[in-house]
Amino acid sequence: MKSVEEYKEIFNRYGGMMRSKELQQERILYRPLQKLIECGLVEKVRYGYYQWVDQEDFSEITTVIRLFPDAILCMDTALRYYGYSDRTPGEWHLAVSKDSGKSRFRIDYPFVKPYYMEPSILELGLTNGKMDGYEIHIYDKDRVICDCLRYRNKMDKEIFNKAIQNYIADCEKRIPKLLEYAEALRVKKIAKDLIGVWL
Repeated sequence: MKSVEEYKEIFNRYGGMMRSKELQQERILYRPLQKLIECGLVEKVRYGYYQWVDQEDFSEITTVIRLFPDAILCMDTALRYYGYSDRTPGEWHLAVSKDSGKSRFRIDYPFVKPYYMEPSILELGLTNGKMDGYEIHIYDKDRVICDCLRYRNKMDKEIFNKAIQNYIADCEKRIPKLLEYAEALRVKKIAKDLIGVWL
């Protein structure tokens, strides 16, 4: 059996998360894997996915990035990131292509809420950021507000109102960009009606 450091090094080569077939390729068989799980060094994230447990890192974002490298942080998660909401969401809000398999989001941990988007609008307003020291894909502020307008009937009213007010007060807002996105997302009239009142 390899040493803990050797196993950790193997997991690190795969970004801290390995799939069953990769474990087989690296000759980490069932027994050693179970031993690592029992010792709290590895955890099963979902069927066929195993993650090295970093005792120093308590951030869920690493798991989200590894499991869903194609996802873009959106809605409540993005509102919190930009300071437009003071509520920490109970789940990670992720924008993904509508062609994504639905079963991959049925996991016990971390809690995720996918938003299935048409490929033509998926990357509209896409930008990069940093969360807990990790590179993330996230929508820019103007796109996030447009999405709030799209999903306003499904959002908590208080979160929605606070998000709009904080956006209006933000000196970095880009109203022309907002209207450009709003047109592509078919919420231009609502954007003009709702946000025009505040300007």
